[in-house]
Amino acid sequence: MKIGVFVPQGWRMDLNGIEQENQWNTILNSANRIEELNFESIWVYDHFHTVPLPTQDPTYECWTLMSALSQTTSKVRLGQMCTCNSYRNPAYLTKVASNIDVMSGGRLEYAIGAGWYDHEYKAYGYEYPTAGIRLKMLEESLQIYKLMTTEDTPIFNGEYYQIDGAINQPKPIQKPYPPLWVCGGGEKVTLKLLAKYGDYGNWDVDVDGFRNKSQILKKHCEEQNRNYDEIGRTLHTNVVIGDNKKDLQSKISKLAKYTNLPEDYYYERPLIGTKDEVFETLKSYEAEGCSYLIAYVPDIVWGDTLDILSELN
Repeated sequence: MKIGVFVPQGWRMDLNGIEQENQWNTILNSANRIEELNFESIWVYDHFHTVPLPTQDPTYECWTLMSALSQTTSKVRLGQMCTCNSYRNPAYLTKVASNIDVMSGGRLEYAIGAGWYDHEYKAYGYEYPTAGIRLKMLEESLQIYKLMTTEDTPIFNGEYYQIDGAINQPKPIQKPYPPLWVCGGGEKVTLKLLAKYGDYGNWDVDVDGFRNKSQILKKHCEEQNRNYDEIGRTLHTNVVIGDNKKDLQSKISKLAKYTNLPEDYYYERPLIGTKDEVFETLKSYEAEGCSYLIAYVPDIVWGDTLDILSELN
């Protein structure tokens, strides 16, 4: 199983207690550690202000980070979990992604979803259409991405987006384009879009949920005449590992104090436990066909979960 890890970014209060003038170096140092420990990839979120409550704590922007990390790392792959389609025009976003694939030497993962955080939409002045409209917009965006990365003067006339000979040079290094992740677990539409367009899907679910999503995706693939085995099925979830129960409790207590989340929130996540528990659960996911873990490690700045997880590399 491949493993990718998020850098601390602020969105989930993971830069808490670090002076603002030291935060950027903290992000860079974390990225360097992830690369040095031979993880497959580095990931960032596409959000603008903190959760679960909006605060004045800094949150570093997704694609700015992609650009910077493309230059401060050398071998690790770079992804977003996941880009909110509504925040950027898809032609512009494809141009940015193509540039970063070139700048990184062909290391970009392109992950995108329909968007969900209504408070953030309203705070930043974005319209927040219905879920059905956001998903239709996402589908048009996926088509534009494929056209602009593979054609010289693509034309697309959709209901929500249009391009007319949009030149996208330089083209990405990866052919036909950087791997396309269609993110989200919506069973009627999102998984259908994944079956139709995507290289990878990503879900934040327990083992039973992963099995269920996989079965539904398989049905969509059959309807779309798509080879189910071509699509990577991946997991995105919190990972906190304790040397023992006492160590785990100490980590969870510390997290709960500054994230405004109850301790039960953490204990209910599938990959939070002692080393033996977490590694055994990962085997269960792998048995269900999970090929890739995208791990959010909330103690990455001050704990040792990252080092323990690296034993699987």
